[in-house]
Amino acid sequence: MTDEQQLAINRHVIEQFRAGGPVDGMHRDRLVLLTTRGRRSGEPRTTPMLVVDDEPTGLRFVVASGAGSPRVPGWFRNLVDEPVVHVEVDGDEYDAVARVAAGRERAELWERLVAAYPFFTDHEAQAGRELPLVVLDRR
Repeated sequence: MTDEQQLAINRHVIEQFRAGGPVDGMHRDRLVLLTTRGRRSGEPRTTPMLVVDDEPTGLRFVVASGAGSPRVPGWFRNLVDEPVVHVEVDGDEYDAVARVAAGRERAELWERLVAAYPFFTDHEAQAGRELPLVVLDRR
């Protein structure tokens, strides 16, 4: 899939999500619109993705998988430069500070993530890199 095709799909998903109805091929309750600030342009960049609400810890996080791409997603590079992000989930919208889970926290979150979504194991193997788990701490 080309970058242009992916951007068109993302725009469609964002429109559907913000309109409040069903989102083609996705579950609204597992979807987040994450808005980062472009590291070069300074412009807001919104990306739809799977969000995980981790029951044991109460943390909300996303995975920088890029669908198994060896390249780290642009949204991840953006939030490394500017960790203040905007989060839109079904029925809620807020600003958050994004941080990359590390060490024991990452290991525990990863274990629960792949138990619920085993395809992330394949994404990580395909990517050839450890997939960052990004915790979204509400401000």
